[in-house]
Amino acid sequence: MPTNIKGRRRRSPKTASTPTHGANVTEIVVDVSNRETRIALLEDGKLMEYRVEREERVVGSIYKGIVQNVLPGMDAAFVDIGLERNAFLYVADILPDENDGSPASLKRSELRRRKIKDLLKPGQQLMVQVIKGAHGTKGARVSTRIALPGRYVVLMPEANHVGVSRKIEDRSERERLRRVGDRIIPEGFGLILRTDCEGRTEQELHADVQYLVQLWAQVLNGAKRMRAPACVHRDQTLLFRTLRDMFGDEIKRMVIDDPDEYEKVNLVASAVAPNLKDKIELYDGEVPIFDYFNVERELARLLQHKVHLKSGAYLVVDEMEALTAIDINTGKLVGNTSLNETILRANMEAAEEVLRQLRLRDMGGIVVVDFIDMEGAEDRKKVINYFTDGLDRDRARTRVGKISSLGLVELTRKRTGESVTETISDTCPMCLGRGRISSKDTVSLWIERDLWRKIGDQGNAFFVECHPSVVEAIIGADGENVEELEHEMRRGIFIRANFDMEYEEYDIRSGTIEEFEHAYMSYRRAQVLEVNVRRSSFENLNKIVGWTDSGYYVELLDGSQYVGHRAKVCLQDIRRSYAVADLILPGVPTGARA
Repeated sequence: MPTNIKGRRRRSPKTASTPTHGANVTEIVVDVSNRETRIALLEDGKLMEYRVEREERVVGSIYKGIVQNVLPGMDAAFVDIGLERNAFLYVADILPDENDGSPASLKRSELRRRKIKDLLKPGQQLMVQVIKGAHGTKGARVSTRIALPGRYVVLMPEANHVGVSRKIEDRSERERLRRVGDRIIPEGFGLILRTDCEGRTEQELHADVQYLVQLWAQVLNGAKRMRAPACVHRDQTLLFRTLRDMFGDEIKRMVIDDPDEYEKVNLVASAVAPNLKDKIELYDGEVPIFDYFNVERELARLLQHKVHLKSGAYLVVDEMEALTAIDINTGKLVGNTSLNETILRANMEAAEEVLRQLRLRDMGGIVVVDFIDMEGAEDRKKVINYFTDGLDRDRARTRVGKISSLGLVELTRKRTGESVTETISDTCPMCLGRGRISSKDTVSLWIERDLWRKIGDQGNAFFVECHPSVVEAIIGADGENVEELEHEMRRGIFIRANFDMEYEEYDIRSGTIEEFEHAYMSYRRAQVLEVNVRRSSFENLNKIVGWTDSGYYVELLDGSQYVGHRAKVCLQDIRRSYAVADLILPGVPTGARA
């Protein structure tokens, strides 16, 4: 573990103190880098939730779309909103049109009886919001019922009712909030008072409503100027959503390792939650923040198929497209008294870990938990009550059934997109989907974090050897990733592919620029050499690349007809980790394939 990382973080007057691990301590730890934002929720120092964002969010965003197909047999339509796959719009998710005599207060059962062909036509334009992200082979699911979430309320254009969160159980408080909602609801809007409304003043709630009304006006103005398909409003970043949805009175502190994001969060907190501003701290330590809070070590368990428990029992987690299956086994647990006591102990400990894994991996859809068979009805009742009570701590909406005589528990957990496991891993190209490996982006980020850990080593340069696909991920489009990393670290970085290495395998060496240039940079401008021509490993990039026998990455300006062959190239631009070259084309080779 490194002891010195100079230049990575700028100093700020407010810094985080040593983490505490007392009872009921809930902390949010934020790790910000150029390519991803990672957020960990810790309860008593234990990792309970993990979120990662590497690209723009789709769920919650509002699009101006074009109806492509209307399918009466499915009571649904497919809408082009500009994404890779058309979005799915179900008939019950279409807001009633006042012009057709349908009141907006129709019950959902009545909405289903409407005919999709009477509501939509191919080529029709409409505004929709993504309510569920693309998953597996399915496209996103959308609705014309727009909802704009704020700190305390959710504003619904074109609705006309006031609702109060079911998690607010106090009857008098619910009545108070409903009366406040009736007074502050804007004309032509619906309003839902969120759980964080409890105990808030009318002034606080009214300010939140006014902000959302202004936001909706901006969305409408943007929609008028844009041509479909287009995104007219993109949901906030992961960090902002965390501040909005998770950062409440029960959170002891939020620790951020990036000064710029720290300042932004402070500004937002000043507007939406000034009473929580003092809980936001900047981490400026020498050790990476996730190492300091022991999060990195916990993340290693996230992709594991088998999760071991302290008692010796273990879980087996299988995530599939249709459902997730979790199996509990006694493993090395032998117990001290009786078989029934041993099984009950294993199931109770497993129930606690299953609750954690649901939140940690952000599982969605149908989940089946196979507890160890219990003979006594009282033992089964203990386990299911303990499990059901634990689900109250989960912010995602869940429904759970009774435990069966075979020890099976079925539950549903609201899915809004990919689970964390799907986000940070790719389908294994070797087993074609029967298992998972870390994605090339994930491995490249492992390498970047290990480089930071070695920043205190002697020398002014690093040499990295890894799988060719990972080389492309580290270098980035037009070399921007590796050049930015060199600038931030103030070190020269030499990257080479090793075709014998496994996908997740890599090696890092420290040294000097002179040493590595002498060993690995025997190239000059206008030099002609042979390379193996391949397509880029990134499917969304129509790029042809070349690899020298020593693993040097060469970006080619043309040459798709040479893919799969060796060809001569002339180097035009040379960098430490890559070069740009022109193909020398004597003619298309015999048997060349695109």
